[in-house]
Amino acid sequence: MSLFFTTIGFQSIAEQTAEEIIKGRKALFSKNYSTAKRVQSFSFNGDFDEAKELMIEMSENYKTLLGLFPENTQKGFKTESLPIIWEEKDAFNALMQKSSDDMIKLTSVIEDSDDIRGTLQELMWSNCKACHSKYRMSN
Repeated sequence: MSLFFTTIGFQSIAEQTAEEIIKGRKALFSKNYSTAKRVQSFSFNGDFDEAKELMIEMSENYKTLLGLFPENTQKGFKTESLPIIWEEKDAFNALMQKSSDDMIKLTSVIEDSDDIRGTLQELMWSNCKACHSKYRMSN
């Protein structure tokens, strides 16, 4: 993923093709999923410093995703995004911002949590589920 943004990351979204944007956002969502699994593993093992670094990375990825849904990327290139994203753009953007904010909040509470699984569910996995259930085609 970092190669993607290294290669075209200096282009503005307006300069990127719809294909580049769609592939980029798909890669970023995929990266966040694999990173979330690592966050969970590190947290369960008590490796909170490593987990927190990844939480911050995920937070930044959600902020990046805010700009990766321009009008010309609604169809094609195997996008799994549903039209409701563009119909309810403010709600979708609010969920991406909430996901970013919740990851930062998670950095400050995970270490002292009495229920790590529940805390991760509340502040990380519930946002993934909310997005998938409303804004993504089912597989």
